[in-house]
Parts: sequence; C-alpha cells; structure tokens
Amino acid sequence: MSKNVIVIGSGAAGMTAASEAKKNDPSAKVIVITEDEHIAYSPCAIPWVIEGKMKWNEIVMHDPPFYSEKRDITVITKTKVTAVDSEKKTVTADKTYPYDSLVVATGGTVFIPPIKGVSLKGTFTVRTVNDAIAISASARKKDKVAIIGAGVIGLEIALALRKLNKDVTVVEMFEQVIPRIADKDMALMIQTYLESEGVKFVFGKGIESVDGTDRVEGITAGGKKIPCEMVIFATGVRANLEVPKMLGLDTGKLNAVVVSPTMQPYKGGVLVEDIFLAGDLVQSTSAVVDGPTMSQLGSSAVKQGIVAGKNAVGGNEKMAPTVTPWISSIGNMEIGGTGLSEGLAAWYGMKVVSATATGLTCARYYPGGKGMTVKLLADESDGRIVGAQIVSGSDVNGRINWLSFVIAEKMKVNEFLYAGENAYCPPTSMVRDTIFDAAEALSKKLSK
Repeated sequence: MSKNVIVIGSGAAGMTAASEAKKNDPSAKVIVITEDEHIAYSPCAIPWVIEGKMKWNEIVMHDPPFYSEKRDITVITKTKVTAVDSEKKTVTADKTYPYDSLVVATGGTVFIPPIKGVSLKGTFTVRTVNDAIAISASARKKDKVAIIGAGVIGLEIALALRKLNKDVTVVEMFEQVIPRIADKDMALMIQTYLESEGVKFVFGKGIESVDGTDRVEGITAGGKKIPCEMVIFATGVRANLEVPKMLGLDTGKLNAVVVSPTMQPYKGGVLVEDIFLAGDLVQSTSAVVDGPTMSQLGSSAVKQGIVAGKNAVGGNEKMAPTVTPWISSIGNMEIGGTGLSEGLAAWYGMKVVSATATGLTCARYYPGGKGMTVKLLADESDGRIVGAQIVSGSDVNGRINWLSFVIAEKMKVNEFLYAGENAYCPPTSMVRDTIFDAAEALSKKLSK
C-alpha cells in the first residue's frame, strides 16, 4: 500500500524533502501544501533581482506543473494549513488530507518590530518572490530608501539600490554591520566599502517609528528624523512556529523546534513518530560547542530536507552537527565566516584567542590579485580552531568550506599548521595560503 506523505512548506527544505521522499519510495503519494504563490525559488537572489541583474522568474527553479509531470508530486499553492491532528494523522487546508508521514518545513518569518507605521504604504519585507517584485516596482518611483537591519541581506539590498542611484540609509541597532556572526574589525572593511559606494549608516539606534499619514514619509531612529519614501525591513528571520504549536511540539531556548538527528521533533520530551521537520524553524546542534545553534541557511535547509524526506518513507538518516558556514557577495567584496565569532563565543561562555593575517588571492607577481584578510579564532583552553572569517575581493567560498571541515574535525591550531595543505598555482593562490599565516600568528599567541 502506498504511503501518504504530506509536506507543509515549499522552500528549499520542503521541496527537497518532497523530492527525496518520492525518490526513495516511488510508490509514495507526496503532496506539498504551501501558502506561497511561487515555489522552489531562491530568496538569497532577491538583491540581484532588485538591482536588475536577474529577472524574478529566473530565481524560480521549478513550478507546480514540473513537479506534477516530472516527479509525480502534487503541489497545492496559495493554501493555508488551518489544523493538524497528530492523533488522527490529518492535515486540514482546502480540505482534510490523511498522512502516514508529515514533514513540516514552514521556514521562518521576517521579524517586524512592534512600532508605529509598519503598515504604511511603502513598507516592505524581504522574503518571497512577491517581495522582490513589489520592492523593484516601488524603487523605480522612489529616491530615498531606509533599510532596517545591517545583516548580509540588508547590505546586499543597500548596494543594489545604490546601483540604481537611490539615496540609501541603513539603520542598525548594533554598533556594526553583520552583527553576531562577524567581528567588528572584519565587518568594518565591508562598511567602509559600502560607504565609499554612497551607503549611509546609523548605528546603535533601533528604529522607533515609520512616519507618515497614508504612505511612508520617513523614519525616526534614535530620536532623529530620517526622510525616506520606502522602508525595507531586513531585520532577521524568526522560526515560524504556527504549525508546531498546533502539534504541541517542544521548542528550545533559541525559540525554534527541538529535533533529533533524524529531524524528528519531541512532545513533552518524547520523540514523535511519523513527523519530521526541516529548515528555518528548527534548532540545529552545534559542531563547535555543546549546545544548540541556528543555521537558517539554504545549504542547511537542503541537507535537513534530504534527511527528513528519506526518513519520512522509512529511512534512518541522521543530520550531523553544523558549523554554520556563511558567505555574502557585496559588490566587489566578499565576506564569509564559519564556526564562532567573538560575540557568539562570549554568548556560549567560551574564551577565545584570535589572530589576523593579510595576503593576496594569487601569487604576488601575478596580475589581478586581490587583497585578502583572514581571521582565525581558537579556544583559549585547548587551542582548538573554533571560528574563521575572511574578507576579500574574491575566492572566499572555497577557503571557508576548507576551514569548516577543520572546525568540524576539532583540529587544533598546531595540528592544522602541519597537517593542512593548500593547492598552489600563481593565478589562484599564494604558495603559502594566507590562512596559514593567520594560523601561525594564532599559534604564537596561544603559546604565550
């Protein structure tokens, strides 16, 4: 008898889970229910859609007919799940659907501060294809834009709008760009670059209100009035707990659902059978410290979706702990990180030692090399590498991936110095990668 698999949510986690379930059990009946109009799209590409480098339909990988015709998966769009009954094993939306296995992949929601004026015409969030379409249409008619939040998406959008000759002000309640995951010294290089491109910043002041009568006329932040015609909230994503609350699932101290390595949730501390979760609504296990972390990344969503989808049709796959590698391309600059920043280390109660080195992306004599700054962090108590950040004009991704493995393997600085190797060719790297210069400087600090 074929198995009924219901997937709630159509982002990277949900569509991956649906495809994996069908791949591993072709007889399974797989139905995806989503509130979204568009499915299988890349929210990370929205800044480049706004800039005009891409069209919105180019960031949508597949549509419902593709899944129906090519993968025998039914996708029901623009439909809200109103109830889930884990005892009767039913999902209620446009009608009631029975399930044998349920995958919840409803993602996250953009945090909107509880302030006056957030519903005025001219306020936007950044999450969906329709958000990208709306922001692009409005930006063509507006000159002054305020972006609330200086995380990587906020900064990418800020530069995109500057490329469209808009007056852009970014408001950030912390004292730096990319707070929490990047250290201030590394983030300052990105801030300086953006300021050279004409982006203005207001730090250390949260937004107090969006001002206007019918539509946006400005904002107030730190008691100061800032004129603008558009406000874009890039204030981070919170786990969407609407369906988990219907199911009574346990949440953790990061206000996301607690899951086992098999991506199954708990209810009253007891593992729930036949329900699986993946994506932005779950807590992950940190590979760096003992405790939970959030890994609200597209790459994490896909890995979790694979595990959830396979297990929904009888598999026993397990999700490994994560070091949460991230990267952002901002104009001519790239910044990436993995493991802990100094701020996150302090939050976990870990004392760290850090060291920084500068170099080039290629041999010194080869033309076209770009500057590179590498920062490494180690646990003061045992010398284990626990974090890394890199800022450069290019080639950050591969080095962050390399360091992610080093951190996941709990390698100590001195071990890495002599066990680590880098491929060398003059157009692609220095003969001794800058990462090793940072590791050597870190080793010297630890030995004092």
